[in-house]
Amino acid sequence: MALMVPPSNDKKRVKVYELKNNDWFDRGTGFCSGRIINEESKIYVESEDQPERLLLETKISKDDGYQKQQDTLIVWTESNGTDMALSFQEAEGCAAIWEFVSQVQQHLMTLGGPDDALSDDAMESFANPLVLPQPEIGNLEDIEHAMRGVASTPQGRDALAKFIISEDYIRKLIPLVEMAEDLESLKDLHYLCNIMKMLILLNDSQIIDHIVNESVVFGVIGALEYDPDFPNHKANHRRYLKDNSRYKEVLSIADPAITKKIHATWRLTYLKDVVLARILDDPTFGVLNSLIFFNQVDIISHLQNNPGYLEELFGIIDSPGADLKRKKDAVGFIQSCCAIAKSLQAPPRANLYTNFINHGLLRVITFAILNKEASIRVAGTDILVAMIDHDPSMVRAYIFKSIGEKKVPLTETLIELLLVEVDLGVKAQAADAIKVLLEPQQPPPAQAQEGMGRQNGEFLSKLRNNSAPNPQTESFIQHFYEHSANKLFQPLKDLEKRETLSDITFHEVQLFNHLVEIIIYLSRTHQFRSKYYIFTEGLASRIAQLLSAPQKHLKLTALKFFRQCVGLQDEFYNRQITQQNHFGPILNIVYETMPRDNLLNSACLELFEFVKRENLKPLIVHLVETYRNKLQEINYVDTFQTLILRYDQMQGFNPEADTTLFSNDGTTTPNRTPNMNGNQRWQGVKEMDAAEEAYFNTSDDEDETLPKSKKEGGRVHISNGVASSPLLKSLVDYPDDDEDVMDTRTPESSASPVTEPKLSPSPMLQTPPPERLSEKRRREEDNEDDELGKLSSSKRRNSGSSISSIGSATGNHTLKRKKGFISKNETRDPPTDDVKVKKISISLGGKDSASEQGSKGDDGG
Repeated sequence: MALMVPPSNDKKRVKVYELKNNDWFDRGTGFCSGRIINEESKIYVESEDQPERLLLETKISKDDGYQKQQDTLIVWTESNGTDMALSFQEAEGCAAIWEFVSQVQQHLMTLGGPDDALSDDAMESFANPLVLPQPEIGNLEDIEHAMRGVASTPQGRDALAKFIISEDYIRKLIPLVEMAEDLESLKDLHYLCNIMKMLILLNDSQIIDHIVNESVVFGVIGALEYDPDFPNHKANHRRYLKDNSRYKEVLSIADPAITKKIHATWRLTYLKDVVLARILDDPTFGVLNSLIFFNQVDIISHLQNNPGYLEELFGIIDSPGADLKRKKDAVGFIQSCCAIAKSLQAPPRANLYTNFINHGLLRVITFAILNKEASIRVAGTDILVAMIDHDPSMVRAYIFKSIGEKKVPLTETLIELLLVEVDLGVKAQAADAIKVLLEPQQPPPAQAQEGMGRQNGEFLSKLRNNSAPNPQTESFIQHFYEHSANKLFQPLKDLEKRETLSDITFHEVQLFNHLVEIIIYLSRTHQFRSKYYIFTEGLASRIAQLLSAPQKHLKLTALKFFRQCVGLQDEFYNRQITQQNHFGPILNIVYETMPRDNLLNSACLELFEFVKRENLKPLIVHLVETYRNKLQEINYVDTFQTLILRYDQMQGFNPEADTTLFSNDGTTTPNRTPNMNGNQRWQGVKEMDAAEEAYFNTSDDEDETLPKSKKEGGRVHISNGVASSPLLKSLVDYPDDDEDVMDTRTPESSASPVTEPKLSPSPMLQTPPPERLSEKRRREEDNEDDELGKLSSSKRRNSGSSISSIGSATGNHTLKRKKGFISKNETRDPPTDDVKVKKISISLGGKDSASEQGSKGDDGG
């Protein structure tokens, strides 16, 4: 190790980069040095801000693949597989460290012993250096064959790369391209194309950097024009690269190295995206991206370190003597710088935008987006969007500053651009910029917001209120609603004067589409201000008017607004929708598109399905009460029929109660006949649980005969052929055998004359006594809900005062009971001791009926 001389101790300023997720991460700026400590050679980088902190400490080994790229870059791979890079401020510092690394590696190669990591094949390749045939037309086939064989192993690829660089082999191959073209030898041109492909795919940064030099690039690109995979076609890459009209120098750059890097970056980008796009592998793609990235870093650093250059550049826009073409080139140059800044790390990107804004970037944007030429407007919106993507709060702060200075804010310029722009791309970018600038904070995702609102609206409101807003942002948003919103949404408000939208133009459709999207965004992020503004300006009615437009995508956007309002589950929006009858146009769309399964029809159905699934009762009541006939006619899906059923259940009405004694539907109870207290008896009782529903779904022989016998009764109020009688009106509704909850008649009604018909045996009376039904009802008592018990108790107290007036009715020879049910005007006798068998007997006599009453009383306990 004594032969190795470490570099001088002069501080060499350098930036340390680490490759993470195919992106170079800046670890910081410091000073690099090479040291030999305890027979170990290492590279150290001390932080510029904190000298005691090491940004990098890496041991030099012989097999880490150190590469020197251009004049200021050293790239290598750590033993753990991490790609690292050093970007030196000066080429002399990079050369000194590279010389130190090369000496260390050569010394390690000479000391390689039995534990050397190199294989026997690699040692053999070093013992026998690689030699390729002379670059001549007649040797092209041999050269291709030799290179293909050597490049099959990693050691061979390294040896081939070193030979190509040391012998300057590529420069010797360049004249052969022109020679083969003069001879019109397509076969030789195909050989040259394959050779150039293999050289590029060696994944060596020095070779690629050498290829894009101006003296070599046209020969290499010329050979790549003759691809053997497409023998009948020839590309024109050279003509495109030689077109000097594509290079526009707004201001001359004093440093020729920066100019060279600008041209090299352009060629590398063209090589990556066009010439080699079909054959690139991942390693070569990474090398090309790394070279482009480091070139861009150097270019941006040079611009920021020359404030005089920036002042002259931005002064072109404000200069009255500059022509429009030069101003256009200046805007294009700034646009290119902002595009480059997207790939930089956050700190250098922030420095770039800060420098640009301090020199008048916002004036450039205003000039560009108000210019009459479309290309300048596109460039201006690109600059604005790039700056907003970086830091919208920074842009918002400068707009707020201009508002305080009584200047026209940038938002007004964007609104004017959105309203008058005919270019669809610029219009879309302006709309997106307005939405980002009006963003108060990072909102929760729409799905999560809808889910939280669905579960607990109070929790969502607390979540919004807990986030402390920025006072400057709040003032900015308040200024927007007071001064800018009316101008922005004026085209929507003008729709009130139009009777039809059949004559709507293409540009109006695009404008309305963006305006509705902005309203949707505001309703989601500005909870209170947006609700007040939408209500006072009547924007919901104007958006509903768009549902009648002939353009389907405009209908979808308008429908998206109402879906957003319903999804928020806000009483304000629900009241707006119901009061203005906004469901009417949506149902008209369903009528027009049914039963086709297109996007528009599906979106409408999803809206109503959401109302049904979330059981939004105010909307369900409004829908059924206002559009019941329409809903009944839409029967190709069950959504609307379910909405009607939900409404009937909420109103205490069951359409099946008119035809059946007991409903088999688990959501209804047999207490909705018109004879029971004006249909108010079981109001407020919740729906049955699973056990009750299973009980009523279990049918037996007695239950199955009830509906049939009822139908056979003819024009009578009670089944089994018995004429309608005041004494028998409680046969339909009897919830429990052992609880006296039946309504009783007053003495005046019981004293009325009763006509006794001639009775004939009925099929119902010939059935066995309903012992199983009685036991089922006794088991049901244990599962009765508390609320049902309270209601039953109250009914019992109400009916207790009239029991004494019913005893006189027991002597009448009329049918008092059918299948264990007691008439309203019957009373229960106390149980007697001689009743031993719990059996219900059915008779036409009053005496048997009384004894049966006693049996029931004992049975019911």
